[in-house]
Amino acid sequence: MEYQGLSTVAERIRTADSVVSMTGAGISTASGIPDFRSDDGLWKKFDPNDFHVSRFRRDPEGFWIERIELIEEAFGNGIEPNTAHEALAELETAGHLDTLITQNIDGLHHAAGNEDPIEIHGNGQRAVCTDCDRRFSIDPVLERVRQGETPPTCPHCGGILKPDVVLFGEMLPKEDLHTAQIAARNADVFLAVGSSLTVEPAASLPRLAVENGATLVIVNLDRTELTSRADYEFRSDVTEVLPALATAVIDE
Repeated sequence: MEYQGLSTVAERIRTADSVVSMTGAGISTASGIPDFRSDDGLWKKFDPNDFHVSRFRRDPEGFWIERIELIEEAFGNGIEPNTAHEALAELETAGHLDTLITQNIDGLHHAAGNEDPIEIHGNGQRAVCTDCDRRFSIDPVLERVRQGETPPTCPHCGGILKPDVVLFGEMLPKEDLHTAQIAARNADVFLAVGSSLTVEPAASLPRLAVENGATLVIVNLDRTELTSRADYEFRSDVTEVLPALATAVIDE
């Protein structure tokens, strides 16, 4: 399929000194992960307040029991990277993607081959000790919860484990956000993928890029908050547009 403007975007990426991409839920729904905020999203089935940091602190046992239910609903059938994830990994490997920022917690960019994505909302494939900050693979932790260890505790210090994600009521990690802001400020091309660009502070990153002269490219099925400021917008399936873009960039 031909996409108007794709070859121009590919040329801008090829000649840019710095290319930054930020991904949202729209890149993961193609892998079978339900989103959170749509009419049939996860927050229609679960109460977001049950996953607030205050609830975790007040009732870690109940929090983990319901967290299991949420994880099984979202990831129960197993998930794999799709062609959009793979295209971004290919761009990075070819030297045409300098920074990847993601709002997603599913770990699919790692699985696709991106080496060090900035996961500004954390990574749901890990748990972290609230006392010593050691991190653990989530699957063994979940199994311990299923076997009745609620809340699960750190084998090193005995502290309570928490999903290594930003819960409601928590601030984004300052270092990750700062790194993302620097990347956005220095970007020549900012590629926003599968995001409505409404959730702050992530939504401020493409605005920061535009204010500093970047070319803004949006790939999303629906109109976004920054549609009017985009230089190029592709309202199409990310699993089709991104592989076409990667091919146009790399194979030229």
